[in-house]
Amino acid sequence: MKKIYILLVIVLSISNISNAQSLIPKYTFNVELCLPVAMSNEPFNDFMQGLVGVSTYGQYSFPFHLNIGAGIRYSYFTINEFSVPSPVFGGVHSGTAFMKVGWDKFHTDQFATDFGLKVGYSQTFFDTDLNKAAGANPIQVGSSYAEFTTAFILRANESSSYRWVVGYGMQGFGFTPQHIGLSTNGGYDPAKFNRITSYLVVGFGYTYYIGEDKGN
Repeated sequence: MKKIYILLVIVLSISNISNAQSLIPKYTFNVELCLPVAMSNEPFNDFMQGLVGVSTYGQYSFPFHLNIGAGIRYSYFTINEFSVPSPVFGGVHSGTAFMKVGWDKFHTDQFATDFGLKVGYSQTFFDTDLNKAAGANPIQVGSSYAEFTTAFILRANESSSYRWVVGYGMQGFGFTPQHIGLSTNGGYDPAKFNRITSYLVVGFGYTYYIGEDKGN
């Protein structure tokens, strides 16, 4: 009797693993709401506070776990008025169009992971009162964009899931105090201004499944 019970447990376990591996969502619509935290370029780190980062994108998953997608992203950093050397008010808006490539897999019926890379082009707008007073508002900077992402996904039902997202984003421009209208370097070494702008991204997302295949 004991041997039969053990055999039954093994069979059920194999069946559950097989069912989990057979879940292959084809098309998904995704929305992510994150908090960006500045990581490099010293004056950008000190002057800017990340308020919001929003991404929306469509994605197609192949049967062998590779996925591709495309979408848009918006982020906003506000100026920390307590860290700038002279009064300045405003913020930094960035709009991005990107492509995504990644690897995803359902490890069980409810849990999946998604590792990806987003690459694209960003247009950044430095909107401040000092730039406006100088007649040059907003100062615009175009740059490349890349973001490595990791998502831990919990499926809510057959058509939707929620995800916890961690990422590291980079925009290919160096920030200087002059971007926000300051007339000095603020005591920073200008040699450090060429470091690209980067930030940690932490947040949550929602996924809607449009189609689903059954694998082998």
